[in-house]
Amino acid sequence: MQYSYAMRNILSHCLLISCVLLQTLPASAQESKSIVGINSELTYKMLEPNQNVRKVNILINERHAGRLETKKLIIGTSLIAIADFQHSNTDSRFAYLMRHPTSTNQIGTEVSEAVIHSFQFSVYGAINPWIATFAEMLYNPEQSFGTGTITAIGRNQIQLYRGFVVLGNLDKFPIYGAIGKMDAPFGLMNSVSPFTNSTMWHAFSGLGYGAQIGFKKYNIEATFMAVQGGSQFRAMNTIVGDSTNVPSQLNNFTADLNYTLHFASEVELKIGASYLRGSVYNQDFPVIHFKAGVMNNPASTVYSEFLLHRRLLIIAAFAKTAYAWPGTYNPSPPLNIYPASKVSSLVAGAKYTFNPESKIAYTISAEFSNYIAGPDGSPWERQNQYILGFCGLINKSSKFFIEVFGTQGYVPLNFISGSNPNDPFPEGTTHCSNSATSLGVVVGAQIVF
Repeated sequence: MQYSYAMRNILSHCLLISCVLLQTLPASAQESKSIVGINSELTYKMLEPNQNVRKVNILINERHAGRLETKKLIIGTSLIAIADFQHSNTDSRFAYLMRHPTSTNQIGTEVSEAVIHSFQFSVYGAINPWIATFAEMLYNPEQSFGTGTITAIGRNQIQLYRGFVVLGNLDKFPIYGAIGKMDAPFGLMNSVSPFTNSTMWHAFSGLGYGAQIGFKKYNIEATFMAVQGGSQFRAMNTIVGDSTNVPSQLNNFTADLNYTLHFASEVELKIGASYLRGSVYNQDFPVIHFKAGVMNNPASTVYSEFLLHRRLLIIAAFAKTAYAWPGTYNPSPPLNIYPASKVSSLVAGAKYTFNPESKIAYTISAEFSNYIAGPDGSPWERQNQYILGFCGLINKSSKFFIEVFGTQGYVPLNFISGSNPNDPFPEGTTHCSNSATSLGVVVGAQIVF
């Protein structure tokens, strides 16, 4: 009761303040309605979760192309709703990573759902041709790290997923910078699938606090990001101080360099490589999300994209850690026969767009990606993912899709090689399985305003 009363008070005061502020605006601002606007194409590019991942680059490129106004606030929303069905050959072992693959979420050998996968709200603004800002709020119960099921309070939270200030104007100068919470410029984390992230993305896509500096000219794009130490939000972790996880130093970084070759009109090939000083694969046994590392384990990647007449897109990438991941060795028999292993991932895929300039652009796609975390024969050896997709993109800003997917292996990162005795698994056991397979289908839509 007290909570409801307080919320009503807050909402009523906010409404009153908004009305007062509106009355104090100059008449020209109220009449022109040009201060706040909607740009659905921009919002789609910035909020689309698996095909346009480097958001700082997208924003600076959109400004360079002259598609964004200054002194105007752009607001946008994106909602993804899905229905899916999955079948597994092993009880409660569903490796599809678009929802957390644990028994908290999926019980038995057949599961189904009809849910909101995620909702996003974004704000973009530029005060002049050199300074812009972007912020994104995210609600994602399916992939939230909160405890419980998708109806638990801990997994029904809203967070600032990305937020950064961009400084630069490619029309005047080829160097730009950004500070905030953003995606790491590491490798090719994009997917050709309409909805599903690649296993490469799950394995190596970084998100963290830091500062970027970039260069773009002569078909060359180079980016360096200094990253806050400790375990960041995704895929990055370095030792801070005396082997702690307190992010009190800016001691991690990633660097990327790519070059685009233009063979003919609308035929191009991008090739690139990246380096990350501290990947997430640096923890000792037992492995737990966001636990402090015991070493710095770098990772490197090479990647390529081929685009033909804006219709055919082919991607390929490979990434691998420099050293073995200590936590992949379980000291308890019988699992102690498997040595610690380096971590690697690859992705290869293609999609074809039949009518890229139509009001509804249809695409078909096929993609394979994997995650290798253990030696041959180990329960956590690998997890493969196959995706066949069909999509209709409406006005370059909303889409409906259907995907058929399959997985081989079941390898969640948390407690990947087992745990301490009965915490949560018995000694010498793991929940991973290299023989588990699953098949499924997902249909859904992403509606953007």
